[in-house]
Amino acid sequence: MPVALAVVVHPALPGLLGPAAWQALAGGRPVVALPGAAATADALRAEGWAVDDVPDAAAAAARPDSVVALVAAGTEVDAGDVVGSPVPAGARLLDVVAVMDRLRSPGGCPWDAEQTHASLRGYLLEEAHEAYDAIVDDDPVAMREELGDVLLQVVFHARVAAEAGPGRRFDVDDVAGDLVDKLVRRHPHVFGDAGPRDLAAVEAGWEEIKKAEKQRRSPTEGVSRSQPAASWGAALVRRAARAGLPTPEPADLRSAAPEELGERLLAVVAAAERRGWDVEDALREAVRRYAGELDAAAGAAAPDGLS
Repeated sequence: MPVALAVVVHPALPGLLGPAAWQALAGGRPVVALPGAAATADALRAEGWAVDDVPDAAAAAARPDSVVALVAAGTEVDAGDVVGSPVPAGARLLDVVAVMDRLRSPGGCPWDAEQTHASLRGYLLEEAHEAYDAIVDDDPVAMREELGDVLLQVVFHARVAAEAGPGRRFDVDDVAGDLVDKLVRRHPHVFGDAGPRDLAAVEAGWEEIKKAEKQRRSPTEGVSRSQPAASWGAALVRRAARAGLPTPEPADLRSAAPEELGERLLAVVAAAERRGWDVEDALREAVRRYAGELDAAAGAAAPDGLS
């Protein structure tokens, strides 16, 4: 006879069922599991439920008794009613982790299996730049794809780290857990008892929390040196200003708009190119010298740490 009720389950969330599904399971009808619902069937059996496996929807319908069938999404089944299981936002992230595990495990992809943090690091920068370009272009289709590629790099590095030796090992749950803890800790006005704050107070509180967490001795600590020299220099100037340390003497900026400034900077690049100078290297060397000056000034002025 037709299946009385089909319960659609998520393979990565075997223990997550909605109220209607639990009511159906508790109704006294036999429960069967189709291929694709094996994880949920195993979870139910582990808790003492009787669940029979059937090879397909036809076999479930051919049973003489009216059954409740556990089915995976997309499975066609002749049922009197169909109920779904709640799927929380982010559930597909579990599929990303599962795919990466398959790729890195024996019998997976030989190329993926031999990668290391060092061999992958260039891809992380490349994918981040491509995601940045998609955002600048305001291209939502490209953003979706490129952010996925950035996510791949995060999951890939976490999977590589899960195979590391003691003292170097962590996994994707450690990465996610540290991130959640940091976000909660740095938003006491949302998750704690700090109360509502305006934007200025939120930013000031963020810096104070970071200062207490990091115990940095200089504004240069925690600033990426591999980013473009202009971004590196700007980050150091911002941090130095917040810490009350010296900043380079600003040039006479007579440009009326950012576009005009961009044209002037491009002209500087063109002039340097004509002389055979590398603008990026020249600016990077200047920023490197400034970073050294900041370290020296910070060591003398703020022995108790900086943000």
